[in-house]
Amino acid sequence: MVTRVLGVTAFAFASLATGTVTAGPAAADPCGFYETSSDAYYNHCTSDGSRVVIQVRVALAPDYERCVAPGTTWLGSADKIQGAHYVGRTC
Repeated sequence: MVTRVLGVTAFAFASLATGTVTAGPAAADPCGFYETSSDAYYNHCTSDGSRVVIQVRVALAPDYERCVAPGTTWLGSADKIQGAHYVGRTC
């Protein structure tokens, strides 16, 4: 067991030294609702070109529904938008 742990540890260090470990798609926009320090977005991740209805939660104002196309849609200021989610239908 100790030999196996040492072997796995050695492999991990060797991978780091040779540069074979790659970063994941952390720089890509996440699917669904997300915020930056100043703005709120909804990223509709799809490969079929569908447009979907989302409900947008707004601070101190009525929530609303919006039809979004594939890709990232700006929803507004992060101070005003509290969240957004897919409501289960296309548009």
